[in-house]
Amino acid sequence: MQRKAYVPGVAALLAVLLAGCTGGGGLGGEADDSKPGEPGSSTAAAEPGKYRTLPEPCGEVDLDTLDSMLPGIAEMPDEEQQEKAYEGEPTVTYDTDRHVGCRWKVESPDATHHLLVDFERVVSYDTAVSDDTRATEVYASKVQKADLPEPSGSASSDADADADAGGEPSDGASSADAGESGKSGDKEKGKGKGKGDDEASGGASSGSPEDAATPAGLQPRVLDEFGDEAFLDDALTTSASATRHRTVTVVFRTSNVIVTIEYDEQPGRRTDIPDSKEMQDKAQELASSLADGFAD
Repeated sequence: MQRKAYVPGVAALLAVLLAGCTGGGGLGGEADDSKPGEPGSSTAAAEPGKYRTLPEPCGEVDLDTLDSMLPGIAEMPDEEQQEKAYEGEPTVTYDTDRHVGCRWKVESPDATHHLLVDFERVVSYDTAVSDDTRATEVYASKVQKADLPEPSGSASSDADADADAGGEPSDGASSADAGESGKSGDKEKGKGKGKGDDEASGGASSGSPEDAATPAGLQPRVLDEFGDEAFLDDALTTSASATRHRTVTVVFRTSNVIVTIEYDEQPGRRTDIPDSKEMQDKAQELASSLADGFAD
């Protein structure tokens, strides 16, 4: 009798079936000596972020806060215009689950004020990196961009250590003791006066460029009053019309959400300089209120 031809495809199928039957882990099982990270081993996915949605930013700032931060809004004669001013204007965004914001602007004879509230929900697309970890990285990049000055206490400590060792304070320590007030440059952060003069002034409202210095204790800095981590920036700049305006920025992270508040004041007169302490206090009060809302 003539034998039938042997089909190669059938042989391959039999080989696969035999390999499955003789595997060390049994039918459908895995080898017992698999190690984490190796091909074929399973790795637990990183924890998702605490927050899956974002609040509606234009509705998160109450009327009393807007009255305080936007002087002149309560005195607007046109009711329709006033209502629009209170409502704010949503910022342009293409994914409201990830990024939303709202802006307010009020002009008065004394000054023009801007307020921005921005919410960003950070999502990690790497299964090995949690949303919180990714949010921490994004927040760290914002701190780096802000270029916060070194705390003045660190330079003073170095000077004290040199004195205890019988040495002379370094030039850097001497300038810190004389009242270095943050960064120099276009932002005019802490430019001009010594520490004693700053404490006496308590925050300038008008005067010469020297009065523009941020008072001692109010320089850009890390905050610990709210959120998982936070910082404050304070920048005084000069517009093309020689009018000085100040922008106070507060940024904080709570789990996988990063909140940014920008508060800007531009006086109507060139000689006026926005008060640093007053603006910082208002921005921090708003930040604390928003952080409490996330904690609920």
